Amino acid sequence: MDEQALRSAAEERLRALAGDGAKLREDQWTAIRTLVADRGRALVVQRTGWGKSAVYFVATALLRELGQGPTVIVSPLLALMRNQVAAAAKAGVHAATINSANVDEWEVVHQQVAAGEVDVLLVSPERLNNPDFRDAVLPALTASAGMLVVDEAHCISDWGHDFRPDYRRLRTLLADLPPGVPVLATTATANDRVIKDVSEQLGSASVLRGALDRESLHLAVLKLPTAQARLAWLAEHLDGFTGSGIIYTLTVAAAEELAGFLRDRGYPVTAYTGRTDPDDRLRAEEDLLENRVKALVATSALGMGFDKPDLGFVVHVGAPQSPIAYYQQIGRAGRGVRRADVVLLPGTEDKDIWSYFASLAFPPEPVVRQVLGALSDKPISTPALEPLVELSRGRLEMVLKVLDVDGAVHRVRGGWTATGEPWSYDEARYAHISGARAAEQQAMLDYQTTDRCRMEFLLRALDDPHAAPCGRCDNCTGKRWSAEVSEGGVEAARERLRRPGVEIPQKKVWPTGMAALGVPLTGKIKNPLEPGRALGRLTDIGWGNRLRGLLNGPDGQVPEDVVNGCVQVLAAWDWAARPVGVVTIASASRPQLVRDIGERIASIGRLPLLGEVVLGQGARANSAQRLAGLWRGAKFSGTAAGPVLLVDDRVDTGWTMTVAGTVLREAGADLVLPFALATTT
Repeated sequence: MDEQALRSAAEERLRALAGDGAKLREDQWTAIRTLVADRGRALVVQRTGWGKSAVYFVATALLRELGQGPTVIVSPLLALMRNQVAAAAKAGVHAATINSANVDEWEVVHQQVAAGEVDVLLVSPERLNNPDFRDAVLPALTASAGMLVVDEAHCISDWGHDFRPDYRRLRTLLADLPPGVPVLATTATANDRVIKDVSEQLGSASVLRGALDRESLHLAVLKLPTAQARLAWLAEHLDGFTGSGIIYTLTVAAAEELAGFLRDRGYPVTAYTGRTDPDDRLRAEEDLLENRVKALVATSALGMGFDKPDLGFVVHVGAPQSPIAYYQQIGRAGRGVRRADVVLLPGTEDKDIWSYFASLAFPPEPVVRQVLGALSDKPISTPALEPLVELSRGRLEMVLKVLDVDGAVHRVRGGWTATGEPWSYDEARYAHISGARAAEQQAMLDYQTTDRCRMEFLLRALDDPHAAPCGRCDNCTGKRWSAEVSEGGVEAARERLRRPGVEIPQKKVWPTGMAALGVPLTGKIKNPLEPGRALGRLTDIGWGNRLRGLLNGPDGQVPEDVVNGCVQVLAAWDWAARPVGVVTIASASRPQLVRDIGERIASIGRLPLLGEVVLGQGARANSAQRLAGLWRGAKFSGTAAGPVLLVDDRVDTGWTMTVAGTVLREAGADLVLPFALATTT
């Protein structure tokens, strides 16, 4: 097929996908020609909504007509997969997915791929190292693939804002592809450093990079003095935003709190977080797509791949920790409308939240060596490995994935094995990444204070060579959102945020592998604590701010407003039986604070203070090691007949309360009712 005929065929496929008036952009055509005619490799860096998916669906249709095998698309999010399957159908392309949400369909999909009935197979990056998929399906799929597409390709790079260890396995997949299999990588959020990194991994690839500005976006920053002022402002101005949109928060607790407040004020909104049930997520997405809600109040769980062309606004309550991540999220708006408003409402607590996320980075070398030392040539599962190392489950899984990509460990049925291959800790690389993260956070603070064009600021952070003043943002136009908030609105928000009381869930099962640590705890907990209560979450935008200051400050007595909040929680608690006494947990860091709150509660409730439970020092690395340390030093010298209120300053994992409660049950307590000032969950 000559070039003119190929372009005509490509245009015809595009019209089937996007409508009768659709025409290929020049860079779209260049990418399609590279993939279909040259069987080459291309990296496409273009703004969200530009039409990157059109490139791979049109190229797939043309390659299939030429007798090539199916296209394999590695795609990071379920929402992205759902949208892409629907889009592919418009182009006459049969797409299927393999991901964690459709396990029951995997066998049928495998058969359809083998029979040549699937044109596009979308797989999540996690599938690439699933033993069954990797060993039974991937080799044949790689050998027969007509094209490989890496969507959201910035995830390949250590320098990308959304680095995922599973994506690094694509390096091996790229190396295993037969000669002549075209490869396309796409992203909307890559600066020069990420582009260089991804290009090197692709090999000789054409880089097609366009302007990232979108003329519909109108950016603004509005600084308000308090959390309650931000909530009140939203409640009083949300109707002023056109259409429906997304309100982003930094934490799950903030999303749920804000959604509840806005619903109280009469707005149809829904919370959307990583804690949201998958079916509820899908319903929420559909409600937003159909404009049945004014907004989804979301964490970053609603991100790449969600496509609503008429999304009218994006508001951030709290700033993401990099301009690149911010650009990616605001890119959800304004794809198919002339104007979309983008407003950032930064908070004083943002830097604390960034610090927490930074604490989850790749651990130091001795900890990683500990993981390697605990592995052998016999498979061990992640839960069985956890008690042997000083890492939480989530960080342990990340380390194993990185070590797997580096060739030091191997995932097999039943868990993980050591390969015996030499491995070195790349300290320089991790230090560079940490430094880059710190620079990005400072850039996000600079974005808030700049008096220059905000869009140009973001585009320069992305090294966009086309960056220029937009003429639309608050700094370019001088038009700013009013910071006016009514006293009644602020008071309503204050009342909502200061509404005390969250539940502390029960622990029902001891961690796996405690016998390996010499602790005789296994299986179900025979006498679990009652569900408890805390005054607030440390991640809340209401009590969280107050409690973070208290628990991170010097030890001392409990302030009166905090005592009053505790009394309200206790008065509203519909407990199974009223406690007959109060017991505190001995604290090494805040002994005066814990003792004081125990004494105040006992005095107000006219209950005896029965003493304190002393526990050993539990390592904070993971549940098993924390539990082992607490258990080895646990003792209570008093008596605890009847229901007992067990008081501590904070609950993190819940094991401190659980071990203390177990000790009290052995001392004669009928029920143990946990109470804490704060919880981190």
